[in-house]
Amino acid sequence: MFRPVLRSSSNLLRTATPSTALGSRLAAYRCLSQEARSKIERAVKEKPVVMFMKGTPAEPQCGFSRAAAQILDLQGVEPEKLQTYNVLADPELRDGIKEFSEWPTIPQIYVNGTFVGGCDILIGMHQSGELETLLENNGVIPKVEPSEDTAKSTAASS
Repeated sequence: MFRPVLRSSSNLLRTATPSTALGSRLAAYRCLSQEARSKIERAVKEKPVVMFMKGTPAEPQCGFSRAAAQILDLQGVEPEKLQTYNVLADPELRDGIKEFSEWPTIPQIYVNGTFVGGCDILIGMHQSGELETLLENNGVIPKVEPSEDTAKSTAASS
């Protein structure tokens, strides 16, 4: 007696859920105007490294933005290769960048127009050495070639 009802309810849920999820994602995608999307696309390509943050590198307004700015400084990213945007000064940008990247938090870092991640990703990449490699491979910082002394000592210890 209950099986047909349960089966029909589960079929209803199974068919309704994906379309509802897709519909809400498409609705969220449509919130960002084409004009705002174009502005952000231009912004992320403006300089080799672009960071959307709370505040500025000189006066960050949150600890995560401060940490991201410090990591980029530690990596040797020169100011002329870095463009930052204070999302606190522009509410449309603050919401728009989250939708554009499909990343829910600020700061957000882009290298040569490609989204890298937020503060947590940047910290992990910095600790593992991946960030240095990424920045070197994208021409943001110069590649550090091992000196002859370093190469000799490495070869001797092998």
